[in-house]
Amino acid sequence: MGPSIQIAANTQTGASSGICRHPRASARLRPLIAEVGQRSGEFPDFLANHLPMVLEAMGRLGATPERLEAYARHYTLAHSVPFPPPAIASLTDQTWRLALGQRERETDLRDYFADVVSRIGGSQAIRDHLPTLLPGVAASATHGLMRLAYAVLRRDETEIGIALGYWAATYLAFPPTADAPTVTDPVEQMLSMQAEPSLRNIAVSSTLLWKWIEAAGRIPAFQRHLGQLVPADDLLVRIRQASLALYAGTMSFEALHALTGSHWLRLVSPHLDKSQILATHFWEVVLSLYTKIGMPDLPSAEMLDAWRALPVPPDEAIASAAVASDDEHDHSLVFSALEEYRHTGDPLYRVVAARRVGLID
Repeated sequence: MGPSIQIAANTQTGASSGICRHPRASARLRPLIAEVGQRSGEFPDFLANHLPMVLEAMGRLGATPERLEAYARHYTLAHSVPFPPPAIASLTDQTWRLALGQRERETDLRDYFADVVSRIGGSQAIRDHLPTLLPGVAASATHGLMRLAYAVLRRDETEIGIALGYWAATYLAFPPTADAPTVTDPVEQMLSMQAEPSLRNIAVSSTLLWKWIEAAGRIPAFQRHLGQLVPADDLLVRIRQASLALYAGTMSFEALHALTGSHWLRLVSPHLDKSQILATHFWEVVLSLYTKIGMPDLPSAEMLDAWRALPVPPDEAIASAAVASDDEHDHSLVFSALEEYRHTGDPLYRVVAARRVGLID
């Protein structure tokens, strides 16, 4: 596939969805998320705690209160999700940056951001602090962004503070670059990496996704791609389309995070003065993960359109299959895909959601 190919076809907005939230779920969700949200953003060893986010996703996909409570118990016990570490020392507007990337300071950073949100509100806290945090969007394999996006979606000020603290504690940035951006097409940038032999067969001793991201960032050939993407006004649209095509073509764990992450970007972007800058940093994380799945070509426009034409079960059936699953990535992918379908009208989102939960081949 050439880099100039049109990836998305049907992009009208306002597609409808037949999913109805369970009538008793809304009342139970907020206190349940507040309860589980007291635990750490990660569980042993350095894996992202999805629970506060996927409970919201499950609730919006139609889960009953009983299912939400049962899943919360299952997840907390199965993963031995701990409480945050003890506080070390209070942080201030002048000192919080010194704790970036220090997981042992999670409580200190949570407390700092809780105070900030109480003083200026969640939206302003995001606007003021994300310019510092956004180079480290790889934090906990982008799950700091995920937690913030769901907090914004729910208009949950407490969770906004927790999410900012989690992002800060797990902050992970690529080496800075002084190069001026010249690349306008994220797909062209991604496919150009295929010619770099050193980006194939990268050896990483850990199975953690963020460890792979970290390792890729140390490779000189990868570093040459950093800071190259122009933060154009349509960048998020281009990233969304590329991420959908990448996931549709690979159905991989890594590409799943590109698709869901594009949804999270859309939720957080209205709270930023320069949202395109966040998008450029996020795309660099996707580029690092592209190396992990072997840097494949993207599907052709004809193949994508053929998939768009496939018969797919109703949204309610897709949502129900996700809710019944105990895999947090099923909840995350299906919810984000159906939300992006509603936003763009692109039926390929419904296809990949149905595939993820085994309803179509």
